[in-house]
Amino acid sequence: MKPIRMILAPLPAPRRAALGLLLAVAALLTTGCGLQKDVEVELPAEPAQLVVECYLENGRVPEMTVSETVPYLSAPAATVLTDVTVTLTSPTGRVETLTFRPGRNPVTRKLYTHRGQRILRMQPGDTWQLTVKDTKGRVVTGAATMPAAVPFDTVEWKFNDRPLDERRALVTARFQDPPGVGDYYRFQIHRDSISGAREVDYTPDDRLLDGQLITLGTSYEFEPDDTLFVTLYHLDRPYYRFLQSVDDAQSANGNPFGQPAAVQSTVQGGIGVFTILNYQRRQIIVR
Repeated sequence: MKPIRMILAPLPAPRRAALGLLLAVAALLTTGCGLQKDVEVELPAEPAQLVVECYLENGRVPEMTVSETVPYLSAPAATVLTDVTVTLTSPTGRVETLTFRPGRNPVTRKLYTHRGQRILRMQPGDTWQLTVKDTKGRVVTGAATMPAAVPFDTVEWKFNDRPLDERRALVTARFQDPPGVGDYYRFQIHRDSISGAREVDYTPDDRLLDGQLITLGTSYEFEPDDTLFVTLYHLDRPYYRFLQSVDDAQSANGNPFGQPAAVQSTVQGGIGVFTILNYQRRQIIVR
């Protein structure tokens, strides 16, 4: 191979300078291709935390799921904790114990690890306390207040003007927002059964519509003769923030351009949610 100066000699000075720079850059890139070093980052070993999920409803036997956290990069595995004590304390001080009886709710099809002994009665404004303890000394506590009922004003549907085989309907729901306070909602629509996938699910608030008649709706996405369950939850602020943070965390997970988001639990001493649900539900057949 001829020296670089011999190749450049016949060329004019400007072209010799440009070609020389190009060859120098190519030489640097060639020698740098093998410069690779794998770095293993050791993540700190954090102690496992209790994870709780408990939704109370008036007129229902309480159910709850208790598990614990695992390292971020570990293989997913179900952890069943049998040494956990769960108690609920009513506004009057009565203590309800949830025993370890794993099962599946026949309506929602959600799994649970602990279940109460009897139906609970509660009304808007009641505050219940949750205490979860295990034999390792871990303690999770929480408090939840039942929101006021917000009834539907109307639930309606309307078909588009397309041919019969392309007919689709939208659904709208109206309700009166209570004036003077911050209110948070969750609007859901299930098709055929509430245990199935949610066709519609979003969480509006009343920041711009305080005290007004609020209308929530969908696009033209439902077919004739669809059976729909339309549900409006009135949420307390901690549960609303929990739902928002879960959505943010799911959006950021695996997205290299997303901002990391932490789940904002409604409990102390662990991770998870404890809340009291108050909702209105209508079943409609789109015809």
